[in-house]
Amino acid sequence: MDIDQAKQAVRKRVWRRLIDGGGAPADSYGKIPGFYGTDGTAEQLAGLGEWRRATTVKANPDWAQLPVRVRALKDGKRVYMAVPRMASPQPFYLLDPESLTLPPEEVAEKKGAAQVARRVGVEEVEPIDIVVCGSVAVNRSGARIGKGAGYSDLEVALLIEAGLVTEKTIIVAPVHGLQVIEDDIPETEHDFSVDYIVTPDTVIPCPNRRRPRGLVWDDLTSEKIAAIPVLAQRRPT
Repeated sequence: MDIDQAKQAVRKRVWRRLIDGGGAPADSYGKIPGFYGTDGTAEQLAGLGEWRRATTVKANPDWAQLPVRVRALKDGKRVYMAVPRMASPQPFYLLDPESLTLPPEEVAEKKGAAQVARRVGVEEVEPIDIVVCGSVAVNRSGARIGKGAGYSDLEVALLIEAGLVTEKTIIVAPVHGLQVIEDDIPETEHDFSVDYIVTPDTVIPCPNRRRPRGLVWDDLTSEKIAAIPVLAQRRPT
């Protein structure tokens, strides 16, 4: 079994466990799960000293992390939310709490952000204090796995290359407790680990920090590069 097949086997097992265990609705299969208790993850995260000190948050656009994005805006933090599928030369929405024209609950949704938020390129992003990443499964060493599209890895790698995600940046995974597994999660050169797992009930510090040095071009197909404008612009010649 190659590493992609091994990762997919983990995903299928966790989607099934989460749904069968009553942790998320059935339509969560195949996605970043919209688990029950998402508001609790925002509360747990807000209790961290790193959160209180943070001024900038980079977040994925999935529904499960909406309460965290809303909490960040209510706490006065600038939020950089990934444009879905990175389908723009400016791959992030800037949600600025000082200039919102919609309530945080609306602007932090994909639809609201698309209506009112400014798209920004990597060169306009400020250094990131906290990265919030959607995950299908995580283990206590901090290894994580997404739904398989690879966008979180690319977004973080871009920001590392630009010097905006550094050793000082904290990466967190808000998930349901049923998404926290004891098994090993296969990792490749482009994968990053998380510093904290945040469930509706607790915060789990993870000891084995792992970050790529930047974009791993050898892991990207020509089709993937062509489909993501910000990668096509940076492709080494």
